[in-house]
Amino acid sequence: MVVLILGEEYGFVPPGSGLSATHQEYRAARETKPVLAFVQQGTSPGPEQAAFIAEVQAWEGGLFRGSFVGADDLNDGVARALHDVTLANATAPVDEEEMTVRAVAMLAPENRNQMTPAMLGLVIVGGPRQRILRPAELEAPDLVEQLEQSALYGDSRLFDRTLGTVSGLDGSDLILHQERGATIRITEQGAVSMRLPLDEARIGGRSFDSMSGMIVVEEVVQQRLGTALDYAARAMDRIDRTQRLTHLVVAARLSGVEQRGWRTRAQHAANPDSVQLRHGGITERPPIILAIRRAALGLNRAALIEDILVPLRRQFPIAN
Repeated sequence: MVVLILGEEYGFVPPGSGLSATHQEYRAARETKPVLAFVQQGTSPGPEQAAFIAEVQAWEGGLFRGSFVGADDLNDGVARALHDVTLANATAPVDEEEMTVRAVAMLAPENRNQMTPAMLGLVIVGGPRQRILRPAELEAPDLVEQLEQSALYGDSRLFDRTLGTVSGLDGSDLILHQERGATIRITEQGAVSMRLPLDEARIGGRSFDSMSGMIVVEEVVQQRLGTALDYAARAMDRIDRTQRLTHLVVAARLSGVEQRGWRTRAQHAANPDSVQLRHGGITERPPIILAIRRAALGLNRAALIEDILVPLRRQFPIAN
């Protein structure tokens, strides 16, 4: 494993190489080893170092990218990242079949008898199964406030700020909900369930609503998946700080999409007002299920999104 620490200076450039020694070492290491990269904040890197930092931050295959201010901050960040990697590769006595049953049960079923809004359902269930939140903790105002603030204003916001938000208990589960919008559910066992609308997005400046009955746009689903996974990771860090849940099952399903085809943004922009579906013969769309280790939720997010997105795409006819 390689820990890459990037500060303000680019460093020595050997004659004829064009790259600093560190830059060369990074490019060689990323081909064969996991890389934990940390970038110092509050500095003014020169053009060469700024380009190096941008290259590292844009590398989708990177295991982890974090930031630090000083030595103590860096020490804590490296220790936490190494801990996460250890957990990601650890084994534990968990029942993946039981976790899968719980995850699927929390997904909203497809309704084929009436038109419903297009929604992405994403559920993350942890194991070994245990109570993570006591009832008093689940209904604590500060937990509700933090989850709601993150959903409205955080980097991984799920809620529309123009819609009202309602929170409360549904049995023993905590619910945060927006009418005609997203819903978040947190259970005592630390499971996180989300339902996110797909038809509210705008594609290339054009409202997607006019084609809402016919098209699923790949980039919209991809963006929603990324936001939901990021929110879930932050929520689980909040409710399970000591990481008692070491393994996860992720379940995903699109609902309200029975008669839709699948397009990329470019395909839709090229032909926005006409759709011809090539049916692939799929009558049922089972949920996409992934079993991962806990730390993998925060590591290499791009690969996790792709592992959900590609099987989802295969469930749809291609829209010409």
